[in-house]
Amino acid sequence: MPKTLYDKLWEEHHITTLDSSESLLYIDRQYLHEVTSPQAFEGLSKKGLSPWRLNANIATPDHNVPTERGESFKTENIKDEISKIQVTELDKNCNKFGIKQFDITSINQGIVHVIGPELGYTLPGMTIVCGDSHTSTHGAFGCLAMGIGTSEVEHVLATQTLKVSKLKNMRVKFSGEPQEGVTSKDIVLFLIRTIGTAGGNGHAIEFAGSYIESISMEARMTICNMSIEAGAKVGLIAPDATTFNYVKDHSQLSEEEFEDAMSHWTSLVSDNDASFDKEIAIDVSLIKPQVTWGTSPEMVVDFDQEIPNLDFVDGENKRNFELAKKYMGIEENQKVTDLKFDRVFIGSCTNSRIEDLRDAAKVVDGKKVSEDIIEAIVVPGSGLVKEQAESEGLHIIFEEAGFMWRDPGCSMCLGMNPDQLKPYERCASTSNRNFEGRQGNLGRTHLMSPLMAALTAVNGRVVDPS
Repeated sequence: MPKTLYDKLWEEHHITTLDSSESLLYIDRQYLHEVTSPQAFEGLSKKGLSPWRLNANIATPDHNVPTERGESFKTENIKDEISKIQVTELDKNCNKFGIKQFDITSINQGIVHVIGPELGYTLPGMTIVCGDSHTSTHGAFGCLAMGIGTSEVEHVLATQTLKVSKLKNMRVKFSGEPQEGVTSKDIVLFLIRTIGTAGGNGHAIEFAGSYIESISMEARMTICNMSIEAGAKVGLIAPDATTFNYVKDHSQLSEEEFEDAMSHWTSLVSDNDASFDKEIAIDVSLIKPQVTWGTSPEMVVDFDQEIPNLDFVDGENKRNFELAKKYMGIEENQKVTDLKFDRVFIGSCTNSRIEDLRDAAKVVDGKKVSEDIIEAIVVPGSGLVKEQAESEGLHIIFEEAGFMWRDPGCSMCLGMNPDQLKPYERCASTSNRNFEGRQGNLGRTHLMSPLMAALTAVNGRVVDPS
């Protein structure tokens, strides 16, 4: 019987079906960070348990870390007490249980979904979990990767297994060549706009088509990262030559181990006659740069399009749109291009890799951040990304333009560290969620690509990238 990629990964890791109709899956890799791990480690200690397979776990602090640190910064220098406790506890727990951690002083520290692939811990065919919803990022490598809760983090630590129900299969085919100024961030925002934030509920989304085949691993990771905002628990892409070249450059496998693995990795594709429960086809050549206007990732418009008029919105949507417009300070008949911005954030697990920083740097090279912008910051996704960017002189381009060049971390993606919006400030953000208060109390978030965010920084407003 023909199988999808998701079906193959599921069957390879399936242990047994439980009485609850859930299944027990074997987990190859767990990523840990400071926010969702303390309770899990405490549970292990209370039960007198140890991690089942130490080398399956990799840890790093990312959510709570300040991004203005410098070389001599240590955990005890964190000013916020709760943040300091969580980062300190991660240090203690990793030392106690012998788990490999890239701590706040390490060049390899960074956002967990950035460091995993670049350090070679994410490999095709793996099952990967983390106490973070955007674990779907690793699906770009042909992995079954998903976010889990704190109690599940403990369960995986103790047993190297996870109780989970099987998802339905959905395939999204992207074909065509994008217009100038359109990136993978725009493509995935357009998908969310098209199917809504519930469109992928109960499904694993496989991304395919000529556009996917043509793009880099960084771009693929951006798309899989935001499959969560489309309602899916899992997003994945079949590994191909692009994947294998990336893995060969980043993995710790010997040449012999890599060749042995390749014989299996090449089979990780959906069979020609495999059946999908849902299929969607999108021509990316018709997509313009996308910008969110509201308080949900599905509230998206073309950068030059009028924000939905309440007179033409019906039912429950009308109430939601009305509340979103009020929160975002948007008046009737406005376009995103009419809005004045206060801050710009380039970073997050969605868009903080070297390719993202290069795109933004090209836009701002030789220009200056608008006087209307209070602050524009660039936060590399890891110490290695920062190091690479600095070797290319990107930090000089940003700093000369008036950006602040920061240390790695989740930063302004979420209000769990010092990088936060003040009430009513409007931010052009390359992150993945624009919920109320996500970037700070009463802050107003507009999601867009690094290219569009950089343009917004130098113009003070959203403008035409061409």
